[in-house]
Amino acid sequence: MIGMQYKITLPNDYHMDIIRKRVKENGSKTDALAGLYFKMYLITEKEKNGNLYNSYAPLYLWNDSNGMNHFIFDGFFNNIIESFGWQKINIGIPLTVELNEDLLLKCRFLIEIQGSINETNTLNKLLLEPVEITNQNALGKLVIYNPDKWGYSQFYLYENKPDLNGKLQDAAVYEILHISKGI
Repeated sequence: MIGMQYKITLPNDYHMDIIRKRVKENGSKTDALAGLYFKMYLITEKEKNGNLYNSYAPLYLWNDSNGMNHFIFDGFFNNIIESFGWQKINIGIPLTVELNEDLLLKCRFLIEIQGSINETNTLNKLLLEPVEITNQNALGKLVIYNPDKWGYSQFYLYENKPDLNGKLQDAAVYEILHISKGI
């Protein structure tokens, strides 16, 4: 499996309904896409859910590189380039995939917590501890790491927005507009 995400930061005065409409009209185009495990159409809105900026940040989990390469090089990613310009694609390797496919389509919010894997003498039994609040009513968890940058992201999925009570100041709270499941 391969994790993939591009994060497009949008202007503070950008009308996020433009993205909502885009996803409503085009989100189903990646439903049943070969090689795709899922694609989550994610947004943040400035000053909503504690976020500092507007963004469009789709998150993908690919079964293998064939589907990902098809998406990037055979026209799908051209829509992003045409609409938002050249974007850097973050690629990572799943370390933890705890997703219930029956519950996946109920998810409406995703929390992302980023971190670094510090230099150590051994990577045996590396544990990325969950933050206490993130386990409450989470429907799933995904941890993706990048050994090129020694960074990781922990993603927690929810049906209802969890109350963070300011405990995760560095976390991004995404609204999930649509989830495509591949074949």
